[in-house]
Amino acid sequence: MNKISQLFIVSLMSGATTLGAYKLFFDSDAPFSLDKKPVTTLASTSYNRNVGLSSNVLDFTEAAEKTVHSVVHVKNVSRRTVSNPMLEYFYGYQGGQSQEQVGTGSGVIISEDGYIVTNNHVIKDASEIEITLNNKKSYKAKLIGTDSKMDIALLKIDAKEKLPYTAFGDSDNVKVGEWVLAVGNPYNLTSTVTAGIVSAKARNLGDNGIQSFIQTDAAVNPGNSGGALVDTQGNLVGINTMISSMTGSYVGYSFAVPSNVTRKIVEDIMEYGNVQRGILGVEGGELNAMASKELGVSQTEGFYINKVSKNSGAEKSGLQKGDIIVKLDNQNIATFADLSGFINTKRPNDKVVVTYLREGKSKTAAVTLSKNEFFSTEFKGIELENIDAADKKKFKLDYGVKIRAINNENLAQYSSELQGNIILSIDNVKATNVETVSKMLSKKDESQSIRIEMVNKNGEVIRIII
Repeated sequence: MNKISQLFIVSLMSGATTLGAYKLFFDSDAPFSLDKKPVTTLASTSYNRNVGLSSNVLDFTEAAEKTVHSVVHVKNVSRRTVSNPMLEYFYGYQGGQSQEQVGTGSGVIISEDGYIVTNNHVIKDASEIEITLNNKKSYKAKLIGTDSKMDIALLKIDAKEKLPYTAFGDSDNVKVGEWVLAVGNPYNLTSTVTAGIVSAKARNLGDNGIQSFIQTDAAVNPGNSGGALVDTQGNLVGINTMISSMTGSYVGYSFAVPSNVTRKIVEDIMEYGNVQRGILGVEGGELNAMASKELGVSQTEGFYINKVSKNSGAEKSGLQKGDIIVKLDNQNIATFADLSGFINTKRPNDKVVVTYLREGKSKTAAVTLSKNEFFSTEFKGIELENIDAADKKKFKLDYGVKIRAINNENLAQYSSELQGNIILSIDNVKATNVETVSKMLSKKDESQSIRIEMVNKNGEVIRIII
């Protein structure tokens, strides 16, 4: 009987062990089930974050599809006369051989009726501009206006059908690290899409202090200039303008004019025939550790006011030398490019709320932007400004516009003779002020010659044709 009892107990224990092992390893709900995949547990769940690299986030197909059909190929045909100095010297031969030069780039259709944005350098000095759509249809384009300072040009084509276009996005809302697409026609290829992230904002690469580029690592090569930089929804956030390279080809970074600046330029050209630039009326520089130490201030970010222009909106609002601008409206101002980039989206008489520091205390002031005394008509590369009281008294004039600078390469050798002259009339139309001249020239074609009557620095009236 004892043996039977012992045998029964052993059998019972063996069965329990077998059942337990089955439950432990083969039951799908068991913690060590062989049907389950291994699970890695982090020491701290605070690092278990979605970094946005899922296939859904990286699907750029919709944005690309929306953009490629609105990006165009821009062909710039210019002609120049090449002379033979030997023939001129020995035989008195006058004239030369006409040579055709062709440049290419990209552009973005921004309206269904055919307005196109591109870079000014893409169409500079063009005698003929040809646009080719993504469907291979070609059109002759008319130059509506340009802004060489920000490297933007507005073109127009007349198509019988409604055209696909890309809508402007808000470049102020673009964030560093955000995915973007660059769409253009590099190396004369049809619309090409590359992807990258926004590497930085408010980059100033020029020496005139007004640029404020979006920097991206999306691949941009020769021919991409004037193309679109779009967000993942396909909204236009920038116009690709240049690359940072020692070779001329893409090596890491490219730069785009923000869409908010581009849109304002386009609207100005359409409405006024030129770019309306408002000014805050302050001069100074951005702060950093070295500048702050020299100035004896603790703040290391912001724009330090060194001078306030007379009769400007800044002066009327009480801004003073030594104030540090840290915010315009809701936009933080850490650098000069931040400040100039924001002001470039505004017009004269727009109001801006300025937040500034004075003796360590934060203050605000509503500033009405003044009208910039100078803006370029961008016609023939001549920059103009209204004459002041001193000029009127010196030359005994009550009207006229003064040549501020010469950017036209063909006129560069005459810049010292032309700069400072007062233009009295253009094609026999009185040059009352910069606005009048700008509107008049915006209606003329760049290839047309114009007659200019002016007073030179010696008070002599001269006439030239350019």
